[in-house]
Order: sequence, then structure tokens, then C-alpha cells
Amino acid sequence: MKIEIITIGDELLIGQITDTNAAWMARELTAEGFAVGAITTVGDAADDLLNAINHAFSRADILLLTGGVGPTRDDRTKETLCNYFGCGLILNNEVLQHVENLFSRRGITLNPLTRDQALVPELATVITNSVGTAPLLWFRKGEQLLVSMPGVPGEMRTAMREEIIPRLKRQFQVNSYLRRDYLVTGYSESALASHLALFEDQLPAPFSLAYLPSYGGILLRLSAWGEEHASAMDLQGCELRRLLGNNCITEGNKKAEELLGELLCGKQLNLSTAESCTGGYIAHLITSIPGASSWYMGSVIAYDNSVKKKLLKVKNETIETYGEVSREVAEQMVMGVATATETSCAIAVTGIMGPEGGTKEKPVGTVWIATLYREEIITRKYNVGNNRAQNIERTAGIAILQLLRMMQEDSFS
Repeated sequence: MKIEIITIGDELLIGQITDTNAAWMARELTAEGFAVGAITTVGDAADDLLNAINHAFSRADILLLTGGVGPTRDDRTKETLCNYFGCGLILNNEVLQHVENLFSRRGITLNPLTRDQALVPELATVITNSVGTAPLLWFRKGEQLLVSMPGVPGEMRTAMREEIIPRLKRQFQVNSYLRRDYLVTGYSESALASHLALFEDQLPAPFSLAYLPSYGGILLRLSAWGEEHASAMDLQGCELRRLLGNNCITEGNKKAEELLGELLCGKQLNLSTAESCTGGYIAHLITSIPGASSWYMGSVIAYDNSVKKKLLKVKNETIETYGEVSREVAEQMVMGVATATETSCAIAVTGIMGPEGGTKEKPVGTVWIATLYREEIITRKYNVGNNRAQNIERTAGIAILQLLRMMQEDSFS
């Protein structure tokens, strides 16, 4: 049972908005046992959407569409679907009542454009959108199915969780998707692939191994379709974990910052950060974890040397002698923020993110990271590349992993 996702909107094609809907839908559908065969993005033009539907139905059983169902003139999905299925629009009183109630609760006057949300294709099964005005439209085409949903992420996710996935599971037989995730550090992607070449060669036919590099290391995904392979998954997973050894940070899909938080909570420790080149990105990653307020005290973004000196107590002679991107400055930054915030653990980073500012001795991408765990400090130099945005993400990820490994090794000893 193959599914194709079609996301609709000129704003996606021109890069004005990042398409997060398709990735989220694919993740949720796969976890529920549905195979996503393709993802297509088209603009608002009716002909483009018609062509996309025709192509998709030639290879998929189920089409899931998001976008183009709002009240404005560029929202043409409903009319295009009427054209495709050979039907007209009719007024649905239940949808109209729902829209009127939504506007009444918000104290907003219903206008004619929003009232038109209650016009639906006459061949569609209409499902109420519990959090928005545009209804969900469910079409049958023989044994195939097309579902149209809003493109607003919150509305789409609610629709998928509460209505679409439960209905799909009731109507179609699904095959269990087995998956194990391993977060690995200490290898480049090619080196890890070489290390695991024999393991991959000996994997049974239903299994596959995927390499997913990220700022926090490499995520390995071992997967297979079919509940009957559960025992084999346990065996293959154990062997893979043995081969990875201590380079495997964790088994599961938790992020490094989440694992760090769990360790800090378990040890009843707290954390602070001092950021120069990353400009607060480490703090962003940490505070994206629910409950971080119980173990994260805060950050000093010391982008200018004057802030390093005043708030983090970095000595002027240290900067003049070694430069602001140096082991010595990173160590004084980590001690300074730990002292200022009275934390037992801390992270400090200083580096050159680019595209300018590098020298022959310290090229763009040079980063010093210092991590403090209780009374111990580890300071390491990295070169993270020459792309500014990627350098910031990589530096933040490496910094979190450095402290995480430091704490894990102490737990294992």
C-alpha cells in the first residue's frame, strides 16, 4: 500500500517557506506502517496540480495533499479537484455552521471569502477540520484514495493524528515497520561505512542500514518491514551495537541535548553556556528540550571581547597573547560562566564562522570548545568547515556531544 504526498503552493517552490509538512507526514506514516513512495511539490497553477495527481495515481494507492484550500484567490485546490473528479461545488451546512461557530468564539465577523470555505466538491466525503475553517476532503477513485488537507502545519498535523491516519488504518492493511536508531560519533560518514561494510554485506534481505549525518553526529537507522522479522531485528541490533562500541552515544531517536539533560538531572547537576561564535545557538538547542529549566541556568553570549572580559573575566593579556580564538580563552570563558552562574557543568565556544575573518594560522572553521564537568575541563580544537550557517550548527552539536561524552565516560568508569 503505497502513499504519495503532494504539497501545494508557489511559496514552497520559490523557497519562501520551507516544506516541513512532507517530512512530518512521512515520518508519522512510516511509524504507522505505511510506505511513502514519493513526495511531490507543485505550485498553485491548476494544470500543474492535475498533472501531479495523474502521475501520482499511476504509482500510488493513496494521495495525501496539503495546501491550496484557503479562502484567497491563489487557493485553487478545491476547484482543481472538482475538475479532476468531474463534479461541482455545493454548500455544506455542517461546515458552514462550524466556520460560523469558530468566528463567533473568536469575536470575528464572518466575511464572504471565509463563508466560501463551506463550498465543497459534491463527490467528496467531508471531514470537519477541528482547528480551522477549511474542511478535509476524502475522495475515492476505484480502489485508490485522495485526501486533501490544509497546508497550515498545526491544522494538518491535527487532521492527520485525529482523523486521517486512524481512518487509513481502519480501511487498509498495513505492514509493521521495524526500526532501530543509533547515534554515533567519532567517525566520518565514509569511515563508518567502511567499518560496517561486512555487517552490511551480511544483512538479510529485508533489512537496510541508512546513514543520516547531522550536526550531532551520524544517526544510523537499521530497518525492516514486517513483524515477522522482530527476532532477527534483535539479533542484528545487538551485533551492530557491538561493532559500534563506545562510539554509539545512544540507541533510540533522542537528541544529544535531550540525553545531556537526562544525565544532568540524574546526577542532580546544572549547566550554563558561554557562546561567542555560535551566538546563542547552543542555548537554542538546549532550551528546545521540554523541562530544560530544571537543569539549564542560562548563557552569556560574549560576541565581543569586551563582554568576554567584563562578564566572563577573560583576561586582556590572554586575548592579546593567544588571540580570542584559542584554548586559553575558551578555558577562561568556561570557568567564567560557571562561576557567574554557579553551575557544576558548562560549555564554552570561540571560533571563526566565516565567510571572513580567517587567517593562515586560524582559517575559517577553526573552533575551540571547552567543557567543564565538576572540577575537570576538556578543551579541544576543531575545524568545522567553511559554510557559516553549517559551522554554527556543527559547533553547537559538537560542543553538546563533547560534554555528553565527558559525562558518559565518567558514568562508565
